[in-house]
Amino acid sequence: MDSSQAPYNWNQTMFPIIQGGIYPELRKNSVEEMVPYSTCGIGIGGLAVGEDKMAMFENIAMLDELLPEDQPRYLMGVGRPTDLVRAVQNGMDMFDCVLPTRNGRNGQLFTSQGVINIQNSRYLDDFSCVDKECNCHLCNDYTKAYLRHLFNINEMLGLRLASMHNITYYMLLMETIRKKINEGEFSKWSVNYLNKYSNDQRM
Repeated sequence: MDSSQAPYNWNQTMFPIIQGGIYPELRKNSVEEMVPYSTCGIGIGGLAVGEDKMAMFENIAMLDELLPEDQPRYLMGVGRPTDLVRAVQNGMDMFDCVLPTRNGRNGQLFTSQGVINIQNSRYLDDFSCVDKECNCHLCNDYTKAYLRHLFNINEMLGLRLASMHNITYYMLLMETIRKKINEGEFSKWSVNYLNKYSNDQRM
């Protein structure tokens, strides 16, 4: 397609996608084929689909060395908060994932203190907010006990609030990452972040 064409009355950005599973040679071949078509960014697909985490990050680290430095790298389908931080350590810039909303709809909330499952009985009479460091609608206006109640009665509002909270957590995480990069403190901050949640595989 001629990039000057705007078939939907707006200009589109097209990212070629690097494939190849966890096989380095296939990835390298894909880079050679796709990079010439990359003018404003490049996608990385075929990861976070059940392969070993170590294999995934080995591939990401390899691609960091092969891809153009002047274009954003879009890592598709990733992931948990610690995955995002590790991916940024390896040169990735953009992400998408169903996990924040999917987990939210199942009562799993990402917080500055780790993951909590709001349906646990321990939150029955817990009238504190979900996360003191979050400024979302849920954390500003509702308690853990109320959110647990919403889930127990299958009230749709509970799913919406939990999803909104998780999306806010991710947005604040990426905002912090950008800030730390601009301040030249990302390397130290990222190590501390990963160490903090090293014992919580849900993060």
